[in-house]
Amino acid sequence: MDLMKLGTQLILSKLGGNTNESGIASALSSLLGGGGNTDGGLDLGSLVSGMMKNGGGLENIVSSWLGTGDNEAISGSQIKDILGGDKVAEFANQLGVDEDSAADSLAEAVPQMVDKASPEGSLLDAVGGIDGALNLAKKLFS
Repeated sequence: MDLMKLGTQLILSKLGGNTNESGIASALSSLLGGGGNTDGGLDLGSLVSGMMKNGGGLENIVSSWLGTGDNEAISGSQIKDILGGDKVAEFANQLGVDEDSAADSLAEAVPQMVDKASPEGSLLDAVGGIDGALNLAKKLFS
């Protein structure tokens, strides 16, 4: 299963109701970058590197997602801080749900998406291989 489908299904199961798969997939792609990646455009590498860079205890959380053990939980408010409240609000608006519901669904989906994208703890495939990793590193240090 690809990451877009996984994220879409997780959010759909969390929100249910009047949301639909194609709307969730579109909103999720817009939210998480929409380009520069081989897996449906999701830029999970940049998301993870941003979490590692920003600190605030997020390093341990994201490390658990990359490892082979259990995924540590993240809150909806932390997701808003990471992705930006305005982006989460736009995501919620696209789905026709309130911001807290949208953030909570992302807090459930994102760890599992990163976990699936990082077999054995490596996001190398998710960032586009060695070239993608080098480009990501350039962004971090520029």
